[in-house]
Amino acid sequence: MVYVKYMKLKREAMIGLTGVVMLKRRDFIVSTLLFGVGISLKAKHTDGLEKSFLEVKEVISAVQAHMFPEGNILPSAKETRVIEFVYETIMHPSYDKDIRNFVIKGAQNLIKREKFFLTLSSQEREKVLRSYEESSYGSAWLSRIMTLTMEGIFSDPVYGANRAELGWKSIDSYGGYPRAKGRYLENV
Repeated sequence: MVYVKYMKLKREAMIGLTGVVMLKRRDFIVSTLLFGVGISLKAKHTDGLEKSFLEVKEVISAVQAHMFPEGNILPSAKETRVIEFVYETIMHPSYDKDIRNFVIKGAQNLIKREKFFLTLSSQEREKVLRSYEESSYGSAWLSRIMTLTMEGIFSDPVYGANRAELGWKSIDSYGGYPRAKGRYLENV
């Protein structure tokens, strides 16, 4: 704060008749370093888990779309954008790291079992998912994906899913009042 005031005063003193700001080399370097640090502090930290999630995001989205397809009473996973909800939820620093790892590893395990899962027909996906469900690990993973998906479908739209309140409208229900003005996890 003090340095900013100093720079402001120094800048005002250095403006010539042409109106061009003249900075000494040292002041220029210090101010660009401070500006660069500010940008890097604002930048989102990308760690290995986030990269791992992005690698399996399509598979998780395909599983969600299979569980909640278009044309049913409930809105589809695609319509409500629940994959974005899952991403933002499990990547938040306050989310349980073990569950985050479980969601990612479960999708990686599914890919190992069926490398071409994304290209399979709906009937073939059903067979693969039923087979995966027979293992206790696969059953627990599919249950977690189902839970996260339902949380997204029925969450307040402020959290990124339940677009146009489609989940609430499908069961003739609405969120509580007063409605959330922002995400509660933003300041955690």
